[in-house]
Amino acid sequence: MRQANHPSRRRFALTATAALLVAGVGVAGAQLASAATAGCQVSYSISNQWPGGFGANVIVTNLGDPLNGWRLTWSFAAGQLVTQLWNGAFTQSGAQVTVTNASYNANIPTGGNASFGFNGTYNSSNPVPTSFALNGVTCTGGVTTPSASASPTAGSPTPTPTSASPTPTSASPSPTSGGGSLPSSFRWSSSGVLIAPQSDSTHTIAGIKDPSVVYYNGKYHVFASVANSSGYNLVYLSFTDWSQAGSATQYYLDRSPIGTGYRAAPEVFYFAPQNLWYLVYQTGNASYSTNPDISNPNGWSAPKNFYSSMPSIISQNIGSGYWVDMWVVCDSTTCYLFSSDDNGHLYRSQTSVSQFPNGMTDPVIAAQDSNRNNLFEASNVYKVQGANQYLLIVEAIGSDGRRYFRSWTSGSIAGSWTALAATESNPFARANNVTFSGTAWSKDISHGEMIRAGYDQTLTISPCHLQYLYQGLDPNAGGDYNSLPWRLGLLTQTNSTC
Repeated sequence: MRQANHPSRRRFALTATAALLVAGVGVAGAQLASAATAGCQVSYSISNQWPGGFGANVIVTNLGDPLNGWRLTWSFAAGQLVTQLWNGAFTQSGAQVTVTNASYNANIPTGGNASFGFNGTYNSSNPVPTSFALNGVTCTGGVTTPSASASPTAGSPTPTPTSASPTPTSASPSPTSGGGSLPSSFRWSSSGVLIAPQSDSTHTIAGIKDPSVVYYNGKYHVFASVANSSGYNLVYLSFTDWSQAGSATQYYLDRSPIGTGYRAAPEVFYFAPQNLWYLVYQTGNASYSTNPDISNPNGWSAPKNFYSSMPSIISQNIGSGYWVDMWVVCDSTTCYLFSSDDNGHLYRSQTSVSQFPNGMTDPVIAAQDSNRNNLFEASNVYKVQGANQYLLIVEAIGSDGRRYFRSWTSGSIAGSWTALAATESNPFARANNVTFSGTAWSKDISHGEMIRAGYDQTLTISPCHLQYLYQGLDPNAGGDYNSLPWRLGLLTQTNSTC
């Protein structure tokens, strides 16, 4: 994603979604004796499915009195197994699954919610569970007020009290079994154009670009830059299936408190310790807005900055480039902010999870290349499920002038990076390792976002079914960079190791 006036897996559709509304007692025995009001709503949605495996997201909304510790249980009906879970801990005995809170999401106020996600395996079918229990009591479909003499259901757990303040100890997934791994080379298939700009009476848009995407509550939520010769702003759309992406309504976020002016290159994630969605973007500074409801485009706060001004290390090294493409990713203790300068440098700052978004340190150079085109912009960093591994991808400009991605891996976000697929002949994603159905609509594979296994601040991806939402371009297009007709398409990996 450049500043204004700069020259220059296996299936595409959501395979299954289901939501259940359930209600029941959400308190332990000591609270029942006080005639507590209890009830809950559970949304269970299958986010991705591939042969023999699937991912799911679960949201537990508390309709009763505040909870201080929770345990959700259900039974699978077709032999499914949970293999990995994040934002909580799990055990499974036969068909019975038990999920307990993490330290930072133990407290659910009335009307509040906690969420977690997991990956699993299945055999011939993958039906959605039909019944849930919260803290040992079956959810019955309504809010209840037990009598003072009521006794808890046998076996009802008494949650261990936790601090009311969100103090995360492990925001990252906690893998419990092996799985696939990243290959040393990649092959992809590409969809056609899925998303094009939608101009209206006050917005004449040339291109839609720089997408960020999460799958949450049964929908894909996409944020992107919209550009024309006058500048950039942000747009939001949501849909349940990629086949609906092109017709989904696009909401211009300059009508929200994010406001008008230069806003570009968004990244969206749910920051679990604060129960808030964050939208990180560039404004000439590294900026962010927050929103309790990702589906409400008018709910975003006005922009705030991570830094008071451009850090000196960037101004000293930026040359004729631009400070662009801010990217936040967190492990269990620390949140990191990456950015690029279109001049061969990748920068990294950090702050503690408990302080985020405040307290960002002065940046350091995380990677650099004397050839600015080799380490240009649009960095993404992800946690790889089931491995002590992070994946870094950075957009480069090839010898033919076309955009593509290089990749590296590391055992930690702040660690040194080892090349994975990082050359023009062996790229992470480039026109030479992408197959199109029919005529290739783009020779550029440019700024985008991986389809994640979850949606929280750990930015976790499964190595078993990689997909990447990217910006592409009519190979015959040219002229002013900001007026180029960028469109969005989806890559799906075709050489998974799983």
